[in-house]
Amino acid sequence: MRSFVDELVQQATEAGTIVNGHKTKELLIGSVLKDPPMSVSLSGTPVERVTTFRLLEVHVTNDLKWAQHVEAISFKAASRLHFLQLKRSAPAKTIYGAVTCIRPGA
Repeated sequence: MRSFVDELVQQATEAGTIVNGHKTKELLIGSVLKDPPMSVSLSGTPVERVTTFRLLEVHVTNDLKWAQHVEAISFKAASRLHFLQLKRSAPAKTIYGAVTCIRPGA
């Protein structure tokens, strides 16, 4: 595993980019969870091992189940519906504030 990490850092350096060990996460999937390997470090910085992360607005967990992603999407939808209900019952002056809250983030 260490050789793959070293090769990744070398390729990134050759391409003129830097691999940031503080922002890098490690997610173990499958049978590796039973006997996890040693922790990985990038340029002396230990890589954080996580059980879930968000990639391109999709929540990925180490058991590859959809429960957390569905929960996050449901929460976001409920929040937006709440603002739409506020907009319907609010005076015309506060409609602008509700519209700016509904906009998707970048």
